[in-house]
Amino acid sequence: MTSILSHAIRSVPATSTWAVRFSARSFSCSPLSHAAVQPKSKKTLAKNGVKNIVVVDGVRIPFLQSGTSYADLMPHDLARASLQGLLNRTNVPKEVVDYIVYGTVIQEVKTSNVAREAALGAGFSDKTPAHTVTMACISSNQAMTTGVGLIASGQCDVVVAGGVELMSDVPIRHSRKMRKTLLSLNRAKTLGQRLALVVKIRPDYFAPELPAVAEFSTSETMGHSADRLAAAFAISRVEQDEYALRSHTLARKAQDEGLLTDVIPFKVPGKDTVIRDNGVRPSSMEQMGKLKAAFVKPYGTVTAANSSFLTDGASAVLIMSEEKALAMGYKPKAYLRDFVYVSQDPKDQLLLGPTYGTPKVLERAGLTMADIDVFEFHEAFAGQILANFKAMDSDWFAQNYMGRKSKVGAPPLEKFNKWGGSLSLGHPFGATGCRLVMTAAHRLKKEGGQYGVIAACAAGGQGHAMIVELYPQ
Repeated sequence: MTSILSHAIRSVPATSTWAVRFSARSFSCSPLSHAAVQPKSKKTLAKNGVKNIVVVDGVRIPFLQSGTSYADLMPHDLARASLQGLLNRTNVPKEVVDYIVYGTVIQEVKTSNVAREAALGAGFSDKTPAHTVTMACISSNQAMTTGVGLIASGQCDVVVAGGVELMSDVPIRHSRKMRKTLLSLNRAKTLGQRLALVVKIRPDYFAPELPAVAEFSTSETMGHSADRLAAAFAISRVEQDEYALRSHTLARKAQDEGLLTDVIPFKVPGKDTVIRDNGVRPSSMEQMGKLKAAFVKPYGTVTAANSSFLTDGASAVLIMSEEKALAMGYKPKAYLRDFVYVSQDPKDQLLLGPTYGTPKVLERAGLTMADIDVFEFHEAFAGQILANFKAMDSDWFAQNYMGRKSKVGAPPLEKFNKWGGSLSLGHPFGATGCRLVMTAAHRLKKEGGQYGVIAACAAGGQGHAMIVELYPQ
C-alpha cells in the first residue's frame, strides 16, 4: 500500500508545505472563558418516529499511566469507582437503571464479566442485568451504542454504559505445552499417571506467554503499523512531535482551567486520592527529538513521545430516552444521534477508522464537515491522526480506496481535540469512547456549538464515528 499511497500524497499539499501550515496552526486555539457561549441555532437531527436518546451525564476516574497509583487494584475496582462516581454525580436511583454494559479489552479471567462484578460492588441490585463487550479501542463506544439500541428498541429506558482497562496487571499465561500438561495432571487418577506426565516437562515449558499489543491476523504491533502509515503518507518525525506537543499543551491548559469536569476524584485504597490525569507532560521539541524510534528501528518516526501510553482508567455515562430523563427532572448534556461502525484491511489500513467512518456518519445525519462545531478523535499515535487528516483531504484516496467521488475534507485544527487527547490524557483501551462523548458534549456547551463528531480507530482495522448534538440550553 505504501507505493500506492505515494500517488495519493501528490493530491494533497506537499509535506513541507503542510508542515508549515500545521506548525502555524497548532496553537492557534483562542483562549476559552469560563462562561458558556450561547449555541448557534441550527436544525435538530430529531427524526419522526425515532426515539430521542440522551446522555444525561458522564464521569471518569483520572486516567493514570500504568504501573502508578492503580497498580495494586483490579479492573472491577476501577469500574466500580466510575459507577459510584456516576451515581453520586447524577443521584440516579439504582433501581431505575434497567441495564449496565461495559467495554474492556484485556480481560481479567477472574472477573471476565467485569460489568456485572463492578455493578454488584457498586451496590446495584442483583436483579440488574449487566454484560461486557470488547471491540478493542472502541469497546466503550460499543457499550454506549448497545445501550442506545436497548433504549431505541423499547427494551430499556435507562442504561449505564462505560469502559475500563487496567494495563498495570495483565494476564500472563504458561506456555501452551505447560497448560496442556497441567490440565492433564488435573485429570490424572493415579500417582503413576502423574509421574509419567511430570517427567515429560522440559525447561522450555516454563517460558511464559507474554501479552503484546499486536494484531493476531498480521502479528504486527500497532506501533509498527503506525510507523508504516506515517511513512506511506509522508508524515515527518517533526510533524508528529509537533502534534504530540500540541496535545499535551492543550491538555495541561484544560486541566489548569478546570475544563475536564468529567474527571472525578478517586481515593485509592491505602494510597492518596487521585484528582487528575497523570500523563499530561508538555515537553519541548528538543527533548522529544532526542527519543529513539520505538518500533521500526533505527529509522522509524514513531516514538514514546508521539504515541499514546499504556493507561489505567474507567469511565461511565448515564443514557436515557429523552422522555424518561425529562420525567425524572434531568437536564441532559447531549443527544446521541447517528453512528456507524466501519472495518477495513487490518494491515495497511489498521488506523484509518476515522477516515472511513466520518463521511458515512455525516451522510446518515445529512450534515457536512462545515456543519460540525467540535471534533473529538482518539489519538492512538500522532502519525495516525495526521495520516487520517491527509487521507480525509485526498480526492485520490477517496476515489481509489473508499469508492467515493470526492474527499470529505480534514477537520480544521481550531475545532479539533482542543482539550487534549489520548496522547496526553491517556488511553485506557476500554474506556476512551465515553471520554470522547463527554468531552464533545462539554465543548459544545462551552464553545456555543451544536454538532460534534467523535471518531476512533481500533485493532482489527475497525472504527467508529458518532454525531453528538448539544441538548437545547
